Amino acid sequence: MTKTRKLVLDVLKPHQPDALDFTSALADLGADYRVKLTVTEVDKNTESTIVTIEGADIHFDTIKEAIEKMGASVHSIDEVEVYGTEQA
Repeated sequence: MTKTRKLVLDVLKPHQPDALDFTSALADLGADYRVKLTVTEVDKNTESTIVTIEGADIHFDTIKEAIEKMGASVHSIDEVEVYGTEQA
């Protein structure tokens, strides 16, 4: 079994929620999630962003669902770090 430790996502989001509320909502999805958002481009209605999430066991489907509920969309997974775990 593997665990995802880091995801870097290209996300297109509306201006609201703002970056602080957006990253806080994502960080609340995991007990140890660290979330960084970098705005790369801004237009009239949206912001192109790079979202980096780090944690012991990140669940992409949960992250993607939360992003979509906030009116944003994942354009791509730009980086991923996965670790194998020993099986009993």
